Amino acid sequence: MARYTGPKVKLSRRVGVPVADTPKHTAKRQLTPPGMHGHRGKRAKPYGLRKDEKQKLRYHYSVMERQFRRYLEEAGRSKGNTGEVLLANLESRLDNVVRRAGFARTIWAARQIVAHGHVMVGGKKVDRPSFGCLPGAVITLKEGLHKLVRENMESMAGHIVPGWIEVNPAELSVKILARPSSEQIPFDVNTNLIVEFYR
Repeated sequence: MARYTGPKVKLSRRVGVPVADTPKHTAKRQLTPPGMHGHRGKRAKPYGLRKDEKQKLRYHYSVMERQFRRYLEEAGRSKGNTGEVLLANLESRLDNVVRRAGFARTIWAARQIVAHGHVMVGGKKVDRPSFGCLPGAVITLKEGLHKLVRENMESMAGHIVPGWIEVNPAELSVKILARPSSEQIPFDVNTNLIVEFYR
């Protein structure tokens, strides 16, 4: 499957906001273009604003365009606000749950942990980062990864775990308590602009 393997900080610079919560992305100098004076760029038009909002969400969850369209189509068929359902579906991805639990610093690290078969859902190995986690699911890690994950958690002291999941640091397990709501997602994005972009 295709995936982005280029410089990650360029993604933050491209959309003008940090797509990962690491100093590399959040440093102010990283969001300005290179060079002594930087590049002011052109004033964004309505199409550009909507496209940037869509790219921002795609980069934050490390999802390719075709997969993102499928998520949007699925959200459109579901009951409720399309934008909120889209956010909840993306937030419930297994790789994102691993990130939100504080087991990995970035979505790319979380994706690698899942893809290498270190994560179990309900006692069964799951190696698909896009696996959708439902309320009640219990996610555990294989024994061989515990040392690395504990080091990650120590380096991320002060990490805030969202209210829709419950983390057990002693056993390194996560329980999904509920579907995430838009207020519980620590990433500012205007989903209305994204839905408008595809209409």
